[in-house]
Amino acid sequence: MSPMFVPGPVDIDPEVLSAQSQAMLPHRSQEFETIYRRAREKARQLFDTESLVFVVTCSGTGLQEAAIRNLAKQDVLSCVNGAFGQRWYEVAKTNGKQTDRLEVEWGQPITPQIVAEALKRKEYDLITLVHNETSTGVQNPIQEIAALVRRASPNTLIGVDAVSSLAGIKIEMDAWGLDMVLASSQKCLALPPGLALAAVSDRALAYAQKVPERGWYFDLVRMETHLNKDSTPATPAMSLIFALDLQLDRIINEGLEKRFSRHSAMAGLVQDWVLANGFEIFAQEGY
Repeated sequence: MSPMFVPGPVDIDPEVLSAQSQAMLPHRSQEFETIYRRAREKARQLFDTESLVFVVTCSGTGLQEAAIRNLAKQDVLSCVNGAFGQRWYEVAKTNGKQTDRLEVEWGQPITPQIVAEALKRKEYDLITLVHNETSTGVQNPIQEIAALVRRASPNTLIGVDAVSSLAGIKIEMDAWGLDMVLASSQKCLALPPGLALAAVSDRALAYAQKVPERGWYFDLVRMETHLNKDSTPATPAMSLIFALDLQLDRIINEGLEKRFSRHSAMAGLVQDWVLANGFEIFAQEGY
């Protein structure tokens, strides 16, 4: 099979693939709880956080829905500059939230300035942002936007979709003041599809307890109760968690800074080829 030149799913290392073939364990067993706890603790390094990390059997879109169901009673500001910002907006709307779409031309970044203007008009429960918009290649300046939100609307929770950036570029959840950062397994984590990960701040979990009708499967409060026992509410995709546990060892052993530099160098090679062969890069320069 020829290599895939798409953002994800990606080619999987044979060692990681083979990790999925381990014998099954009872998902309420101490053996599985140890593996699950170990993987979540290692995953904290990718988010650079002391917050709880949830590992959920679903796609990244599932955790977009979890953010909407748990972190907003009513008012959501969805920032859109590509297909996945648009999807998060649609998730919010279809879950019955009062959702305002802050959209810029695709290929352009969401900037702190335009977010500041939106926050002057209304106080929101939650703002949703995509870190690296897979559909356009634009990397939004999350650190700067989060700092602006914290100043201008300190009660607004900050949700970030890092599906195509986590494990490929530095994310500093705690230092940047983010409340929920979500990702999935099939992009920079270089795992098969089927798992989603999210780090969730203490203030976001406290807020979720006050939100009615959080549903069942994506109820973060329910998940937290089980997480404190190194367990899950429902049967997880155990084979993928075995692979995650191994892959996180590989990522940490490579070194995060080295891994980020490698991804940056590969991106540079592609961008140089694009420009050298008469094409244009869709994303605005600098983003």
